[in-house]
Amino acid sequence: MKGSTHRRCYCRDAETGKPLGKKCPKLTSRKHGSYSIRQELPPRADGIRRSFSRAGYESLKAAQADLDHIRALLGLADADDSEGLDQIAELLEKVADEKAPLPDIESTRRRLSHGLDLTSRLTVGEWLDIWLAGKKGRQSAISRDESNIRVHLQPRIGHVRLDRLRVTHLSEMFEAIAEANVEIAEGNAARRKAVEDLAQIAWKGREPRARRKAMKAAIAEMDPYRRIVGPATRQRVRSTLRAALNAAIAQQLITFNPASHVELEAGRRPKALVWTEERILHWKRTGEKPSPVMVWTPEHTGLFLDYVAEDRLYALFHLVAFRGLRRGEACGQRWTDTNLEAGLLTVAKQLVVNGWEVYEDDPKTDAGARTIALDADTVQSLKRHRAQQDKDRKEWESGWVETGRVFTRENGELLHPANVTRRFIELHEEIGLPPIRLHDLRHGAATLAHAAGAGLKDIQEMLGHSSITITSDTYTSLLPEADLAIAEATARLVPRARVSSKDSEPGVGAQPGETDESVPDDADPWGRIGDGNSPSAHAPLTQTASDEKSEAE
Repeated sequence: MKGSTHRRCYCRDAETGKPLGKKCPKLTSRKHGSYSIRQELPPRADGIRRSFSRAGYESLKAAQADLDHIRALLGLADADDSEGLDQIAELLEKVADEKAPLPDIESTRRRLSHGLDLTSRLTVGEWLDIWLAGKKGRQSAISRDESNIRVHLQPRIGHVRLDRLRVTHLSEMFEAIAEANVEIAEGNAARRKAVEDLAQIAWKGREPRARRKAMKAAIAEMDPYRRIVGPATRQRVRSTLRAALNAAIAQQLITFNPASHVELEAGRRPKALVWTEERILHWKRTGEKPSPVMVWTPEHTGLFLDYVAEDRLYALFHLVAFRGLRRGEACGQRWTDTNLEAGLLTVAKQLVVNGWEVYEDDPKTDAGARTIALDADTVQSLKRHRAQQDKDRKEWESGWVETGRVFTRENGELLHPANVTRRFIELHEEIGLPPIRLHDLRHGAATLAHAAGAGLKDIQEMLGHSSITITSDTYTSLLPEADLAIAEATARLVPRARVSSKDSEPGVGAQPGETDESVPDDADPWGRIGDGNSPSAHAPLTQTASDEKSEAE
């Protein structure tokens, strides 16, 4: 299509007042007048011609650059792509009418290839769709991003123009989410109360039946139970948006990422707590768990494993409880990666749940691909499990599905990780143990290893963590017995001049006028002992007195 540049001025004839145009004698000077461009565009559907015109360029070079830019935009669509050519022509007409800057070539190419309207500005929602469609990586991560976009980002900021998104938009979005949490909590409480009231109504009798019917109808009209969007979830929503906006910056669609500057409450990892007797009593009275992450004591773990010893998933629960495999790693473990003779197990694959679909994937992190040593009891439990699996294979004959997995269903098919969790809950509820999640057996394995003397680095490698910080902050809870032993050992490290026994306290049982013989006569009111030969409370730790010597003093 034809296009050209030309120079013109706006001088007029002094007598007639008409524009001089090309006859202006000052045009011989390059500094006089300005340059203009004109580019013919594809005609409209009815055959009417149209063109792009723009004036006011100070130099021929600037005018030629814009003309080349327009021709490059027209070249984005093939010659036989009438729809694409028409879209670009409409875009250029709009730019000329609004005297707006020429659109970026690459961003126009992307919008054209995704079937987006070229004449409208790209919105946050449109860009999130483009970004998600081209995202690569783990399916579980993509599904999480898709959920964050669908549930939170699209409804609240999807309509905002991408280049006009500001920190204030995001602050308002997260404030709205926090306000919605209050409504969700109130709705959940109202529904829970209604269900409890329904359970109190008698079953027999005309009046109770009528009340039950009315109550059920009222419950059906209520909102269903919904999850509170906690600090950790809000952090993940921001992480999704931040990644999408960083990609937009890389594509030169925007120059600033507001998601990197919005302030949010930190999503702290819950601290694992051990089920002590006091916590169990509180749970039985109120039904509340002291922490989302609870760990059984060794006695609890032993009771559970003894109870499930005849269950077909016993070896799986045993493996998780002692060696800390993730649920997906245990379900995806292959016999080819398990060497029972050497007592070694290599974690190379895992089963991941996406919705309800299960697929095989690599371990969660690079550190997750690891080799773990197995104790003798674990090896024996796995050998018994393999013998049972061989027996099942013979019984099913041609109906057996060979997956090569250590833990399978009765016919050899893959285990669904969610069904493993369901079975675990059923079993520990049958014997009335305090509630924990299946994943908390992994926490318990870390706690047991720590109590047995393993260092944090050893536990990190056993669990397959990418960072030792995660191991120390989340997965190691001292058992009460180990904590008490440390407290006693610490107290014994400091030699004291005054020894208090468990049976009596200083001053207890002393009559008026009597003095406490455990206090030296030359001690001053501030506790400073005058005799330089007396032991000091700040003596080096290596000078700790023996138990016999302490008792003699």
